Amino acid sequence: MGRYVIRRLLQMIPVFFGTTLLIFLMVNVMGDPIAGLCGDRQCDPATAAQLRSEFGLDKPVWQQYLTYMGNVFTGDFGTAFNGQKVTELMGTAFPITIRLTLVALFFEIVIGISLGVVTGLRRGRPVDTTVLILTLVVISIPTFVTGLLLQLLLGVQWGIIKPSVSSEAPINELIIPGLVVASVSLAYVTRLTRTSIAENARADYVRTAVAKGLPGRRVIIRHLLRNSLIPVVTFIGTDVGALMGGAIVTERIFNIHGVGYQLYQGILRQNSQTVVGFVTVLVLVFLAANLIVDLLYAVLDPRIRYA
Repeated sequence: MGRYVIRRLLQMIPVFFGTTLLIFLMVNVMGDPIAGLCGDRQCDPATAAQLRSEFGLDKPVWQQYLTYMGNVFTGDFGTAFNGQKVTELMGTAFPITIRLTLVALFFEIVIGISLGVVTGLRRGRPVDTTVLILTLVVISIPTFVTGLLLQLLLGVQWGIIKPSVSSEAPINELIIPGLVVASVSLAYVTRLTRTSIAENARADYVRTAVAKGLPGRRVIIRHLLRNSLIPVVTFIGTDVGALMGGAIVTERIFNIHGVGYQLYQGILRQNSQTVVGFVTVLVLVFLAANLIVDLLYAVLDPRIRYA
C-alpha cells in the first residue's frame, strides 16, 4: 500500500504542473487585465507600463509561470489587483465553500445512496418508477432554475429561509444552497447505486449468503452494498472538486462569498492572480480526492490489493 501511495504521489507531479500550466495559459489569453484598472477610460502608456511591471505582466508568459510556481511553493499565491493578498481571499472563501460542499456531500451520500438501495432492491415496482422519474426531472432542470425557484418560494414568498446567506455562512443557512448544489449529483448517485445494487443482487455471492441463512440486513450491508458502492465512491470522489469549483451559479444566487464567488469576480475583472491561485488549490483538492478514492477501493473490496 505504501509503495502504491508513493507511486501515485509521483504521478500527481506532472499532472499538477501540466494542469496549472494549461490554466495559466488560458487565463492569460482572456484579455489585457490592465485595461480594466483605469475605469472606463484607457490607461495612459506610462501608467499601463508601470502596472505591468508591478504585476510582472511585462515578462514572457513562460517566465511569468515559472515565477508564479516558485512563489506558490513558498505559500505566496500573488496579489489581487485591489492590493489584497490572494491567500487572504482564500482564507475567507474556502471555509465557506468547504461547509457548502460538506452539506452537498451529506445529501448525496445519505439521500442518494438510500434511495438507490431502496429502488435497486425493488426494481420495477412503483417506488422504483417514481424515483427514476423524479431523478430524471432533477437532472433535466438547470441548477440556476432550481436555485432561483427555491429562493423565491422558500425565501421570498414563504419566509422559511433567508433569501441571501449572511457573510458568516453558518451551516443552517447553507442547507438549501447545499441541496441545490447537490441536486444533479444526488440524482446521478441514486441512479448509479440503483443500477449497481440491482446487478449485484443476482450475483452468486449474494445467493450464497442468503442460502447460508444470514439475516437480510447483514446480506445487504455486509455483502451487497459493500461491493455495489465501488462505482458510487468513484463518482462521489471525482465530484468533490466539481462541487467546490462548480458552485459559481449557486453562490451567486444566494450571495455566498465562497470560491465560486471569488472565481466569478476574478474572471469578471480579468484578475489572473486570483483565478489561477484558486484553481491551483482546486487542482490539489481534486488530486487528493482521487487518491483517497483509490485507497477506499481496498476497503470496500478485500480482493483489491495494491502492489
